Amino acid sequence: MDLIDTHCHLTFGPLAGDVDAVVQRSRRAGVTSWVTVGTDADHNRAVVELAGRLDNLYAAVGLHPHDAKEVTGEVITELRQLAGRERVVALGEMGLDYHYDHSPRPVQRRVFVQQLHLARELYLPVIIHSRNAFDETLEILDEFGDGLKGVVFHCFGGDAEQAGVLVQRGYYVSFTGVVTFKNAETARQAALAVPLERLMLETDCPYMSPEPLRRQKVNEPALMVHTARFLAQLKAVEFESFAEAVSATSRSFFDIPAPADRR
Repeated sequence: MDLIDTHCHLTFGPLAGDVDAVVQRSRRAGVTSWVTVGTDADHNRAVVELAGRLDNLYAAVGLHPHDAKEVTGEVITELRQLAGRERVVALGEMGLDYHYDHSPRPVQRRVFVQQLHLARELYLPVIIHSRNAFDETLEILDEFGDGLKGVVFHCFGGDAEQAGVLVQRGYYVSFTGVVTFKNAETARQAALAVPLERLMLETDCPYMSPEPLRRQKVNEPALMVHTARFLAQLKAVEFESFAEAVSATSRSFFDIPAPADRR
């Protein structure tokens, strides 16, 4: 089994100080590749450095809507430079967050559009953060038509109808351990609406450990196996077949190879 955690934050505390051990535990669990995701200038530099150090680890660089108010022209210039580095496989996470509104909404929209222009220019897929802003996120994406290489809505928090809209548009939908929570029936119905060829898995660690470890353990890539087994059962698919399918989807989206043989 070679699952891929398509969205983790290995440069965030408390994982950043223990990355080698985190990766070892992940490999033992069967999660053998990772995309570690940047959210601001400092973390973008850190994820690129980390991806250059560890086998089967890749980076995405982007500017989170929470931090949009801090973005300058120099930050965008550096983002373009980092996006061209080896083992950078996507731009993001980027998007709109109208739940917390840590940055003014017009600023969020401007920074989101700037990053989409860059993704189109560099022909890299994009990782979307959208919270309480589904319709406006789609309106902005519509401005770019078919010019984007690929679009995945990460840590999807919408309902089955919204998931269906994304699938119909050719987008991808990524689920976290939230689908295992007892009160997450909406997320489970959304997952049922997404075919395996459009579905990805992620931890979004260090947040949101899945059941049965919710509130007991800091989330990390090794725990994604619980989410994978839960979704396989939910979709009534044999686990190994499910894991193979979602991994193939993820590798195709990010254009990354199967994990290198290890000795």
